[in-house]
Amino acid sequence: MAKVSIDKSERDGVTVLSFTQKNVNITEENVHDLGSDLLNEAAGADPPKVILDLGNVEFFGSSFIESMFVVWKALSAKNGRFAICQLHPYCETVLSVTNLTTVWEIYPTVDEAVAALK
Repeated sequence: MAKVSIDKSERDGVTVLSFTQKNVNITEENVHDLGSDLLNEAAGADPPKVILDLGNVEFFGSSFIESMFVVWKALSAKNGRFAICQLHPYCETVLSVTNLTTVWEIYPTVDEAVAALK
């Protein structure tokens, strides 16, 4: 299985983290390294405004939700902001069922997320 990687870019003072591969499935096999990469990239965001672009992610489980939660808590501790965008319908359902759509900022596109966070 190829390593899932994250691309970090900056738009209008907001850090955007995007998955480089298409059709990403975040499973128990790849979530641990990925969660560490995600936290490391988000921790370096200055200002602490981070958008997680999930446009290429088709599936994630509870372990990845935990990774996103850790990132959100770390940013919140710095008075930062965390948003998610471009959710695949399955992933949106998972976040809705867990009520995380009421906790995290969720936007349909990267542009809308950047506009809200900048």
